[in-house]
Amino acid sequence: MLLSRSKLIRLFAFDVDGVMTDGGLYYTDSGEEFKRFNSLDGHGIKMLKASGVAVAIITGRTSNCVTARARNLGIDHVYQGVDNKLEAMVDLLDKLQLKRDDAAYMGDDVVDLCVMRQVGLSVSVPDSPR
Repeated sequence: MLLSRSKLIRLFAFDVDGVMTDGGLYYTDSGEEFKRFNSLDGHGIKMLKASGVAVAIITGRTSNCVTARARNLGIDHVYQGVDNKLEAMVDLLDKLQLKRDDAAYMGDDVVDLCVMRQVGLSVSVPDSPR
């Protein structure tokens, strides 16, 4: 079932903190925020894009380093500072003329469930709340 469902995916959206990063929030003494991204995850995202799947970021926080990481990975669809992640996903699906079953979302927390329950494929990271 997972394989057959995954073959239908045309859009894969990711949360950031705890999904694309280790979940920590790092600040310099001057208050600048930075995040630790995994290079292997980045390679996987590039491979996903190369397979023809659109990639997006939908995150509740806003950070310059997320903008830089998205640019580095060639992610064109970036939603930051989002209060309602499902609304952002619906907006993105409308723009791409896709159905909810065409989309996947990876999250790690309760705030991601609203999207995860509405897409064709939901994925969580190993240490997400149960």
